[in-house]
Amino acid sequence: MSSATTSKTGFNVHYRTIDLVTITTLAVAFGVIFWGWGKLYEPLSGLAVFSYPPSSGLLAGPWLIAGVVGGLIVRKPGAAFATEFLAAAVSTFIVGGTQWGFSVFASGFWQGLGAEVIFLLIFYGRFGVVIAAAAGALAATFESVYEWNSYWTDWDMGYKLAYLGFFAVSGAVIAGVGGFYLVKALAKAGVLDAFPAGREQVAEV
Repeated sequence: MSSATTSKTGFNVHYRTIDLVTITTLAVAFGVIFWGWGKLYEPLSGLAVFSYPPSSGLLAGPWLIAGVVGGLIVRKPGAAFATEFLAAAVSTFIVGGTQWGFSVFASGFWQGLGAEVIFLLIFYGRFGVVIAAAAGALAATFESVYEWNSYWTDWDMGYKLAYLGFFAVSGAVIAGVGGFYLVKALAKAGVLDAFPAGREQVAEV
């Protein structure tokens, strides 16, 4: 009999040591990436192609990828949320931090929650590219609404909805589809053999 604990809905809620180590490792790696992307964001968002302010949402997708990847790999309740939130925390405590200060904690919370909700809705039972894209899009939606009331308070509703749309597209494509294929690449490289994503890759070969 397996020692894994399963909820009444049928999904596995037992965390192994390797699950926790993987979440932590992903959080540190993506936290550094988040920090670096934050340094690039302002000069990029100032380019003429983003002269329509809400279109800067197209640049925000990379900040959502940790939750999607964590959820796709670990596939257990809380994994997507924890990976995203911890990655945001790491980006805050790197030397120099980010230009948004400790508000990044709130962003990590809403982004992680958005991704987690999608995995919860399908009871942690499917992990294809459509689910990944949906997780990225909902993470972007949650974060957009948070930003309406924190960063973009002077925008009218038209601007706010446009920003949400641009952000959701970026979340779906960069964090969702991009995160899905990143996991596939890691599985193909053999670093996810302890996870279903890695075993699925072996089965496909």
